[in-house]
Amino acid sequence: MTQHPLLTIRDLKVQFKLREGLIRAVDGVDIEAHSGKTLCIVGESGSGKSMLARSILQIVAPPGRVTDGQILFTRPGNETVDIAKLDPKGKPIRAIRGRDIAMIFQEPMNSLSPIHSVGDQLVEKVLLHHRIGQKAAIERAVNALDKVGIPNPRARLNNYPFELSGGMRQRVMIAMALACEPALLIADEPTTALDVTTQANILELIADLQKELGMGMVFITHDLGVVAEIADEVAVVYLGRVVERGSVDEIFYNPQHPYTLALLSSIPKLGARRARGQRLHAIEGMVPHPLNRPSGCPFNTRCGEARAGICDRVDPTTLELTPSHFVACHMRDPAVTRTLAEVTA
Repeated sequence: MTQHPLLTIRDLKVQFKLREGLIRAVDGVDIEAHSGKTLCIVGESGSGKSMLARSILQIVAPPGRVTDGQILFTRPGNETVDIAKLDPKGKPIRAIRGRDIAMIFQEPMNSLSPIHSVGDQLVEKVLLHHRIGQKAAIERAVNALDKVGIPNPRARLNNYPFELSGGMRQRVMIAMALACEPALLIADEPTTALDVTTQANILELIADLQKELGMGMVFITHDLGVVAEIADEVAVVYLGRVVERGSVDEIFYNPQHPYTLALLSSIPKLGARRARGQRLHAIEGMVPHPLNRPSGCPFNTRCGEARAGICDRVDPTTLELTPSHFVACHMRDPAVTRTLAEVTA
């Protein structure tokens, strides 16, 4: 029996209308997330990963807004809501935001109030979403801090964020996200600013809590090593579009899009031998400025397989390679490759 997706995003578009022009930050994204599973969204800085995450919670800063598409979320009780149609400041989205869908941000000091104690912020969130008394909310806050491994959690309620280390602040952020036991957790590069040991501890903590609560997770990162460790499914994003998506095994062992191949080839491999003087592979160029998007395939200006007259003029369609593996590339389209073969014959 096929499991019904917890979150289904179809043809999502997020745009910023500026005096300089139109920025298409998210440009027709299709993804799904399931309960108990981890969907990793990967790509370089500037590819639109964080904007995609923010659009799920309708927290895109003005003048940006969701202009098209669906964000179908199945709430507890099997009620399906199209978040894309909700008023970003209305009560319906505020009832979902923080309770049914929670988010861990990349930098906790930008998310935690420096003038309020950890306890005040945790208790306020619990009281906002649950009709319980002050004492019960405090106990729930203590339990949340205890779950994320903070020692002496009751005493920590009186601490301010600046009194805690980076790892401890990130644990507080996780505790705040999980205090209401959400059905879906969005983690936007939650370990980027942490040292390797703390990063491993945080990833293990999130995985344990996900297993305990059975929640779905959308994990945003540019670290493919993290993806290999935690992902069930992967979506590779470039310039606001999903260029390839599939199971973690399909993406790592049978990648098809040139951008995915380039990302994987740029990972240092432990024990791999390189010829003397040979440098680690790097993707040529940079992600284009969103106001200067290339026509056709967004990756064609950096792609070694790009063909003039096709890749630089026509948007590629998304091809279904297997029921769980999709790629948007002209060079993987049998009709295009057959035409090219006939032309060059």
